[in-house]
Amino acid sequence: MELRLLYPETALLTARTVVRRWREAEGKMLYDLVQANQSWYRDISPAVIRAVESPEKAEWFVRKSIARWLMQEEFSFGVWTKEEAKLIGAVRLFEINWDVPVAELDFFIDFDHGKQGLMTEAAHRVARFGFRQLNLEKIQLKTSSDNYASQRLARKLGFRREGDLRSDFRTLTGELQDSMVLGLTKVDFGE
Repeated sequence: MELRLLYPETALLTARTVVRRWREAEGKMLYDLVQANQSWYRDISPAVIRAVESPEKAEWFVRKSIARWLMQEEFSFGVWTKEEAKLIGAVRLFEINWDVPVAELDFFIDFDHGKQGLMTEAAHRVARFGFRQLNLEKIQLKTSSDNYASQRLARKLGFRREGDLRSDFRTLTGELQDSMVLGLTKVDFGE
């Protein structure tokens, strides 16, 4: 446990979004968001769909995320629009290795809010949180080799391709998919 991290920021603001730690009873909103986007995420993010396949499982995911935040094992945020206060996505730093320190970045956004730069803003703000507040040296992103939108977003933030993992995960239909690993160092982020 990092004592300096007992009181990290729980709400991060961007020009158009509020990126904040999950709160109890927000599982239903997360479930509804994932259900509305299931066909889009089915092959590129099956773990998300499995984790929140019912309102109860979604609430459990939210509460587990809160507990993991308090234990400094994961920093998981919901992403809301500033104007409408509508949940449009999620972003998290997880798989944290405090010895380096390094963490993995993961995110998803509502299809109707994609391609507007909203997740780029949110992910950039979470990367800044990771480097400045958590004092990470590196953030990694692992994405499906076919997920070009995620790769573009990562490159906008300064991530570089570090390698490929063959047959790394299964889609919900059972097909094996390759993953691409990208990395961003604190030096390259430069803020």
